[in-house]
Amino acid sequence: MIKRLAGLFVLFGLLTVNAQQPGEDEMGAWFMYFGMNKVSERLSVHTEAQFRFYETTRNFNQMLLRTGLNYHINPNAIATGGYAYIDTDNTFYEFEGEINSKEHRIFEQFILKNKVWEFLFEHRYRLEQRFLDFGRTTETQHRARYRIQMTLPLTNTFFLNFYDELFINLQDDLFGQNRLYGAVGVNITENSSVQLGYLRNQFANAVYDRLQFAVFYNPDLRKLFNKKKP
Repeated sequence: MIKRLAGLFVLFGLLTVNAQQPGEDEMGAWFMYFGMNKVSERLSVHTEAQFRFYETTRNFNQMLLRTGLNYHINPNAIATGGYAYIDTDNTFYEFEGEINSKEHRIFEQFILKNKVWEFLFEHRYRLEQRFLDFGRTTETQHRARYRIQMTLPLTNTFFLNFYDELFINLQDDLFGQNRLYGAVGVNITENSSVQLGYLRNQFANAVYDRLQFAVFYNPDLRKLFNKKKP
């Protein structure tokens, strides 16, 4: 009961972190690629790869590969179903014979977008079914995620991006984690951009600081799929 109450306090930003885990004091880094590849008027394919490190350029933590099929209900509403594979080293220090955990994940997602003055808002709702393999044991977990993101264009080239994402476990302890992010972005072309930012990743008993470098590339592939035979 106490743990559940603590989780509710987190929802209102009142959680106090009072414990540390190995590697918490290190500045780590996430290197990421995201793509939305349009294949028809209503459909696009999501592609994603993330490589996460406990330290800025070394000490592997996690590899995440994710894909999904997006259905564009309208320009401001997108429904997605997809799959992810995650390979995780759960320890900061290397141990002989250590076995990384593997995860196969299915997810369902819904995105809503709106604009207020110059601010572009995006609300992302996601459900995940997680099939984890720890080497000697396996486990199935479920969780829900909500992310609110705000983008502020500064010029046609530069923009600021911020988000906060809350993870809610649907079993055991309610609170999973919270991610608070801020970045400077640069539009390279009409369908590509990069972001350099900082992520504060808060768990119930630890907080991790992570630099993030992200590449976004959203090609329109409709011509490839709509080529007429001669």
